[in-house]
Amino acid sequence: MNGNRRLSSQEIADILRERIRGGDLRAGDRLPTQAELAEEFAVERGTVRQALRALQEDGLLTNVSKGSPPRIAEPATPRGEPQPTMVALGPRLSEAFSAPRVRVDVVCHTSETLMLALSEPLRLIHEGRIRPESIDFRVLMPSRNIELAFPVLVADEEDDPVHQRWLQMRNAQARVLQHNLHAVRSTHGVDVRVAFRALPFTPPTKLYLLGGEEVLFGYYMLTRREEEYESRTLEMYDALGSQSLLFSFLKRAGHRDAVFVEESQKWFDALWETITSDMTLS
Repeated sequence: MNGNRRLSSQEIADILRERIRGGDLRAGDRLPTQAELAEEFAVERGTVRQALRALQEDGLLTNVSKGSPPRIAEPATPRGEPQPTMVALGPRLSEAFSAPRVRVDVVCHTSETLMLALSEPLRLIHEGRIRPESIDFRVLMPSRNIELAFPVLVADEEDDPVHQRWLQMRNAQARVLQHNLHAVRSTHGVDVRVAFRALPFTPPTKLYLLGGEEVLFGYYMLTRREEEYESRTLEMYDALGSQSLLFSFLKRAGHRDAVFVEESQKWFDALWETITSDMTLS
């Protein structure tokens, strides 16, 4: 392509990057094999592999070095532009699930948003587009035995159904999350482990730790709202977790982010191993 001079891995990466950005290659498409790319660019396979790793580091490819051609990644949430949990979490989980060994640690109030966001990576597994060897999930949620900071009724009432309603939601959503992950084990032979533990406090923030490489962090923003429940109008203080903005911290982004990721993992592990308790989903 360049006379007698062979292209560098960076030049090949730039060419493929332009094909992706120009729409010639779209999210979910497979790239040609390394052998085909090496033939196209008249270089050694090692040069092609270096180019593909560079594109993976940019978040443009998934499934690199897995024995099959990599795929074009779904567009990631731009760094510096936090988005609501329901928008941001799905693509980040899909990227985390492209690793051979998936490890996800979560601190949340209920697992509703997590359960919904998992539909995308689980769909990719069922379609055969990604195939992790193992999936390890650990989830921390408030204990059933504590007085929650939220949701709570605005005014004291003798009959307060809010706590029981929250508990039913927490347990039902966690059971669905557990079932959907275990289904991957039974249908695709993936080694799946799912564990829940109960916090002795109401977490004011949500935290997603993805493979020890990325942290997604967001605040539960409290609001006063009304909800109809069993022919009653409940006025409560509550948080809509799906609307919380998630801030991304990447270990590879530099010292500050790396320290935040490492300290967040230490904090989670300390909670898991000390003051939390077994959680029953009943």
